Parts: sequence; C-alpha cells; structure tokens
Amino acid sequence: MAATEGAARDPTPRRLKKYGEKCLRLKWYLRAPGDGRTQPHLPAGALLWGLLIGQFLRRCGFSGIEALARSSARQALKLSRFGDDALGYLTERLSPAVTRRAAVIAVGQAKRNKAFDNCRFMGLAVDGTGVARSHRRVCRWCRPYRNRQREILGYHHKVVRVGIVGASLTLPLDAEPYGPHDSEYDAGRRLLRRVGVNLGRRFAQYVVVDGEFARAPFLHVVARRKGNLPERFAAAQKRFRGQPPRQVFGHGRDRVEVWEEDDFDPWDTLRWETVRGIRYRQYKPQGEVVEAYGLTDFRSTQVSSQTLFRMAKSPWEIENQGFNAAKNRHGFEHLCHPHANSLLLVWVLTALALTIERLYRVRFLHRGTRPVREAVDLCQLLWLSLSRPIAHDTS
Repeated sequence: MAATEGAARDPTPRRLKKYGEKCLRLKWYLRAPGDGRTQPHLPAGALLWGLLIGQFLRRCGFSGIEALARSSARQALKLSRFGDDALGYLTERLSPAVTRRAAVIAVGQAKRNKAFDNCRFMGLAVDGTGVARSHRRVCRWCRPYRNRQREILGYHHKVVRVGIVGASLTLPLDAEPYGPHDSEYDAGRRLLRRVGVNLGRRFAQYVVVDGEFARAPFLHVVARRKGNLPERFAAAQKRFRGQPPRQVFGHGRDRVEVWEEDDFDPWDTLRWETVRGIRYRQYKPQGEVVEAYGLTDFRSTQVSSQTLFRMAKSPWEIENQGFNAAKNRHGFEHLCHPHANSLLLVWVLTALALTIERLYRVRFLHRGTRPVREAVDLCQLLWLSLSRPIAHDTS
C-alpha cells in the first residue's frame, strides 16, 4: 500500500504541466504562446507543449519530439500527432517576447511562493558562449570561425545568457544573440537593459558581470577583472602584492584567502563614488589553486568578504548549471532549424524549460521532508511514468 501511495506522488508529465499552469501561472502561455502563423493547422499550445516536454525528457531535436508525438506514449504526454516540419514552421513565427515574458512571470511567481526566502542576496549573472555550428551561413547571426591561416572553416553563433544566482538554485532567464558585427558587450547591455525593465529594479540585489559591464544600471555590481581593464587589474595586483590575506575561511572542502580594499579610484565612465577591490585564492584538496580579481560598489559595511566571495563565484553557476547543463543534456548547441527566429526561440525556450524543471524539482518536490531529486532522477521518473502496466498472466 505504501509503495502504491509513493507511486501516486511520483512526478509525471501531466503533473509537471499542471505545476506550470497553476503554481507558476503559465496557463495563458501554454495556450497562447504568441503564434504568428497565418494558416495554422495545429494549435500553437499543443506544439509548444511538445517542445517543452522534449526538453524535460531530453529529446530536444525536432525529430526526437516528432517520435514522441507519434509513439504509444502520446496520450500520457498529452501530445497531438505532428511532424518536425510543423515545429520548424511554428518556431519561425513564434514570438520570443512572449516566451521571455513567461519566464519573468514564472520566476516572479516563484518569488511570491517564497522559493527564494532562504537567501539574503539574490543576483543575476551574465556570461556568453558559442553554439549551433554549421558548414554554411544559415541566418543573420552566423559568425565565421577560422583557422590560423584565417580561412573560414564554418559558422557558429554567439549567445549571451543571464540567470538568477545566489539562491541555492540557478535559473536561466533569457538569452541574447550577437552577430558578425556585434559584440558580447553590446549584446550583454541589450540583455541587461531588457531584463532590468522586465524584472524591475528590486527583484535582484546585485549583478555579476565582466569588468566592462561595471557601469550597468543596477543597484550593485560585482565585476570580474580581466584583460578588459588592464590598468585597474595592474593596480590591484600591485596593491595586494606582498600583503597577508585580510581573511581566511573554508568553502566546503576548499580553503580561501581574501584580500580587499575599499578605496580604489573609479574611472571616467564608472558612476561609483569609490571602488572596492577584491582578490581571492581558492585552494582545492587536489592541490589546484584558483586566483581571481574583482571589483564592486558594495561597501565592506554592507557585504562581508565571505558573501562577496560567493557572489564573485556566481558566474560558475551560469557556466556549470546554465551552459554546461543546457549543452550536454538539453541540445543547446544543436541547430534544430536553420532560421534566425527559430534559433532564438529554441534558446529562450530552453531557458524557460530549465527554470520550470528546477523550480518543480528543487522547490515543489522538496516540500516537507522529501529529499531534493537530481535532474537525472526526475528525467528517469518521467520516462518510467510513460510505461504501461504489464498485465500478468494468471491462467
């Protein structure tokens, strides 16, 4: 009896969809996701759910989603029968702005549901990566990649992504591509401007960016010093050289040393009264040493060294829980359909699917004394829920 009751509470695609509709207030989106088709034969919501369930089951290619829609599990998945050409036609004409709005509504509702109440500082992290290679140019965002002789070997795409960090779970939120004559800095500024308007200034307490983004219009910024600020980087190296660390503390199994000063001078384009510089060394048990520099407008009276260190490490959350998870498990690098709007829609939809999956797995299924399920465990449970019960022969 206990096993039957436990099975009744196990996650299924239907329960996951119900969670998105009711708990995250996305019922409107799953019905009307911004369809721009002139003569649709299939409802946009039915095809959109196919794209989402493909992400949840890690069948992200359009042909893999078509196989699910034509399988005997179609009824359990709440899918209509369709082909991959229908998905291509839909994503060419589906509005990315509506999907971006759905992601904002989902995280806003999660915040109202107290999903982030266990963290004092919630932030946004911005980072870029390359995806979707092809042998020929397929859209306006294609960027050539070359060998040492400057010969074009093919084309790929560059994407800047922003996600919510610092809340014990990483939620990818939005993506912005940049083309051959664009840059990560310009695309990142467009992305930060849009996310700042959509979320509101009070949603997050800080933003983690590269040094060139330090003048972004947010309340507080934690910027990583790289080669893009050579003079400030050299000044920080000179200031901290030969000094003992200001603080030493443990971070899991690692040992961390931190140097910091509050009185670095701002530069002309930086609208800060003063700059707080930080340097840390992280010693890992295997002997590896990680060293990095950063700057922020948080004063030492506002944020401690340990908290600032954790903020500065936030980009690794986007790298590991954002890009790596999306690429290795959710087909983020795959070129599903050679069309600019289709590419953008799939990138934004992947972020939304990961957000729904993580809120469902880490917050909703973790209620009471239930342990947090790993992503692979949830995926396996969803697959197992599609199997039909076997009728035993009692004759």
